[in-house]
Amino acid sequence: MHAAYRPAEPGHFIADELTRGPWHPEHQHAGPPSALVCRAFELAGAAHGLTHLGRLTGNLLRPVPIGPVQVAVAEDYVGRSVGHFSARLVAGGKDVARFTALMQREADVPLPEATPGHPLPMAPRSAADSTPIKMPFAGALRGYGDLVENRVAEGRFFQGPCSIWFRLQHALVAGEVPSGYQRALVAADSGNGISACLDFSRYSFVNGDLTVNLLRRPVGEWICLQARTALAGNGCGLAESALYDEAGLIGRATQSLTVRPR
Repeated sequence: MHAAYRPAEPGHFIADELTRGPWHPEHQHAGPPSALVCRAFELAGAAHGLTHLGRLTGNLLRPVPIGPVQVAVAEDYVGRSVGHFSARLVAGGKDVARFTALMQREADVPLPEATPGHPLPMAPRSAADSTPIKMPFAGALRGYGDLVENRVAEGRFFQGPCSIWFRLQHALVAGEVPSGYQRALVAADSGNGISACLDFSRYSFVNGDLTVNLLRRPVGEWICLQARTALAGNGCGLAESALYDEAGLIGRATQSLTVRPR
């Protein structure tokens, strides 16, 4: 069975072509490596009883090549209820991305009836009632468009605001079942792409970062991104996504964009 990554020695992985992104045939989409680092944060937090990923921020320093990568995690501070962690993603002897995460201790705290904003909002349409679709760049070369399955809940792919469901068709790490957090991170970096409002053949609009805030543990296999892109005309932009699973809202993601003509 194919997977996005094959484990090598501890902390080291070999990226499969399933991680290939749309910008360059030798570079990974940022979703899979972000999820791989998320996995490392989950393991580090669990050692302290911190089981909820409240936030993950990635600073994307260089393109991530398809091939060997290393994840190195550090504990910045661990307290009673929260822990702050950092990580380096290394390829070819260089840091290609740096990450920070907030891990939280979960507790059973029932909400009073009629609490404003509850129950949490649902995605515009369920995955079962949404239309299957293939990413336009899927099929030319094996890559991210083959790693995930997509369904359209509202709007249209690559034509402005839209809501798209994502489901992993292959494991993130060979021999493992991905966690809900990892499923969310594989999808979250796609908000910029699916809500693109510029012609992909005439412009590049690459994100230099990714921040994901989650309010609860994602459940099930499907993650929905309700995404929109805002552009300022100064070569910069912002992509924002509300994230859902089939039980409702799970969080939000943002990406800072650099926009340039090709």
